[in-house]
Amino acid sequence: MTALAGTPVVVAGAGTAGRSAARFLAGVGAQVTVADAQFGPDAPADDELSALGARAVAMSELLDDDSWTGTTDLVIVSPGFAPTHPLMTVVADAGLPVWGEVELAWRVDRAGILGGPRTWLVVTGTNGKTTTTSMLADIVDAAGLAGAACGNIGLPVLDAMQQDPRVDVLCAELSSFQLHWAPSITPDAGVVLNIADDHLDWHGSFDAYAEAKTIALHGSIGVVGLDDRVASGLPVAGRRVGFTLGPPGDDALGIVDGMLVDRAFGPDRAARHLVEADVVRPPGPSGVADALAAAATALAIGVPPEAVAAGLRAFSPGAHRGDVVATVEGIDYIDDSKATNPHAAQAAIRGHRRVILVAGGLLKGASVDELVRDTRERLAAVVAIGRDRDVIVETIARHAPEVPAVTVFTGDDGRVTVQLATATLEDALPADLTRPASSDDPDERSSATRDAEAVAVMDRAVAIAAHLGRVVEDRPDAVLLAPAAASLDMFAGYGRRGDAFAAAARALPGAADTSGSPR
Repeated sequence: MTALAGTPVVVAGAGTAGRSAARFLAGVGAQVTVADAQFGPDAPADDELSALGARAVAMSELLDDDSWTGTTDLVIVSPGFAPTHPLMTVVADAGLPVWGEVELAWRVDRAGILGGPRTWLVVTGTNGKTTTTSMLADIVDAAGLAGAACGNIGLPVLDAMQQDPRVDVLCAELSSFQLHWAPSITPDAGVVLNIADDHLDWHGSFDAYAEAKTIALHGSIGVVGLDDRVASGLPVAGRRVGFTLGPPGDDALGIVDGMLVDRAFGPDRAARHLVEADVVRPPGPSGVADALAAAATALAIGVPPEAVAAGLRAFSPGAHRGDVVATVEGIDYIDDSKATNPHAAQAAIRGHRRVILVAGGLLKGASVDELVRDTRERLAAVVAIGRDRDVIVETIARHAPEVPAVTVFTGDDGRVTVQLATATLEDALPADLTRPASSDDPDERSSATRDAEAVAVMDRAVAIAAHLGRVVEDRPDAVLLAPAAASLDMFAGYGRRGDAFAAAARALPGAADTSGSPR
């Protein structure tokens, strides 16, 4: 890696990743320019970048005049920039090297700029990344190692590498975006949990999405989910280790008689017990699979099985990942707002015998056909919200017409509106639940009002779900928020969406607040 001092670098994007890269580069003396759509002649000065000595420019400035490419040696790109972004086209035409902020961190680490190289443990997959990474970090901590959960989980890898005291083990959750822009990394161990349709709008195709995930398997040990058709078939550069919810074969971890069992890393690869499956949180198939993946990744670097057990026993999942937020008339209300794609929602539904499902939002081009086909026997009813709500109810009509469905949304006039997608619901729902709600003049609606409208939609959706739970045949055991979609059409993030669901559930008559208990 060439010296960075004095090197002219353009950082594309002024979000968390871009600012992390800019701070590091400025700190080692690079000439840093940060480009973002938020900058421009009328924008206020960016005090943080100014203090770094970095120049802030509008993205349009770089797109309107590409002469800057002749005086730039390197471009650092934030994960949100797809290869098809106009700036990336300009950079490719100029032949400039492009690194993501994770690629920068890898090269800095390998070059010893921040001390001796660290141990890299990379976690990726369509679903379960954050839970697995957090489990892994707890296991590393239980082993007495200096580790940190970083990457897509919130703490940029570069920032983790500069912490004091020093972090020796990087438990890095990496998205497909980050991996695409970090082709050089060869982790000590990496895991691909599963692969299903997601982010196809960014990658352009499912094959390109899967190929990006494969970068996590370029190291000496690659861990793959054997129960996932795509992940199990990915190429692994070094030794292949699998995990399964069934009894494991050689070079795998799995479940035997209710115990997590390792047949990959013990003496002679003989089966050895790790921990009871029923202590894993969140419970259910998805949580146990994540625990197996975390255990395999930790064992791959020599963490003792006792530390694996201790870390998993101590682990508590983050919010919006299967929290039981209220119980009403014996029915649990479960916030799984983090289920932002159909694959995750499908896994959430499978953890229950029968549910009223609250789903919808931005599907990002993903199909919900498999979700509906494979879970139709568990769906007591569906309440669809968000921009792509009609896609969900149309899919139900094709594959599960016996499942009652209703949509709840805000019309152009700002009024909460209910549409019955199933004729039999006309007599099942009282008028007060289907009557449009009043709203402010749409021309006067502020962002705060729009947030209130989103909350009003969720309130009505939960109220309808509660009523359906009392009247549908074969009483459900849960009302489940598992949206199968992103949240930004209505809410500021999946956390805000989950909070709205929880508040609505706790406001129901007779609700017992369970304060986010894991299911």
